[in-house]
Amino acid sequence: MSKSTTIEDFRNHKKKQTKFACLTAYDASLSALMSKAGVELILVGDSLGMVVQGHDSTIPVSMEDLLYHLRCVKKGNLGSHIMADMPFMSYATENLAYDNAMRLMQAGANSVKVEGGEWILKTTELLSQRGIPVCAHLGLTPQSINRLGGYYVQGRDLEDKNRILSEAKQLENAGAEIILLECVPASLAEEISSSLKIPTIGIGAGSATDGQIMVCYDAIGAYSWDDQPQPKFVKNFMNESNSIFEAFEKYVSEVKNLKFPSADNSF
Repeated sequence: MSKSTTIEDFRNHKKKQTKFACLTAYDASLSALMSKAGVELILVGDSLGMVVQGHDSTIPVSMEDLLYHLRCVKKGNLGSHIMADMPFMSYATENLAYDNAMRLMQAGANSVKVEGGEWILKTTELLSQRGIPVCAHLGLTPQSINRLGGYYVQGRDLEDKNRILSEAKQLENAGAEIILLECVPASLAEEISSSLKIPTIGIGAGSATDGQIMVCYDAIGAYSWDDQPQPKFVKNFMNESNSIFEAFEKYVSEVKNLKFPSADNSF
């Protein structure tokens, strides 16, 4: 990529109604390939707990784990915007959130992602006021898996739908720069995206969001689902590619040209 990608670039995508592609990364090598392929946002996700460390959830991931992988990704990055997840309980209080977000920014993040709705409003406002861009993660929030009871689509009933829509608007007002929607009906994601001035990113949320994100290993088929069916929102771009770099390029192209996600990848 010729220049560093900023929050303003994502705002411009929203204004121009163009799409941007995002992937997770956890190391220097893949982050370099993504940057070259045109991935505009790289998320150093706490998904590393499952796909790198082998846990059954993201909850065991520590701040030190996240900081280590963030520094690796930073070294390989060639201009993509780097977003870092705030791990489980790293933002349990506003002061804790401020201290940990500062550590992530100093380690190379350009923004941080926080899971939650109404309860993270004050944290979002605090970080935003201190110059730390916040992405608020709504819908299926993996850090709450023990409360949710499983990896289920969120926002299907009217009450849940209205709650998620309301929380998205409140978070925008609190200073969130981006809303990430995971595993919600495509119709709800479309309503939220059209209701907000800030960009939205989707995973399992249909094609109406401003950006799309996938776990990098899912995009290249480097996963093991055991006896479980492949998640509906996953596509293996290696099936039609000759290299990982080509798979990343194909992913970017399909996102930008509205070929991915299709209705088959949506709820």
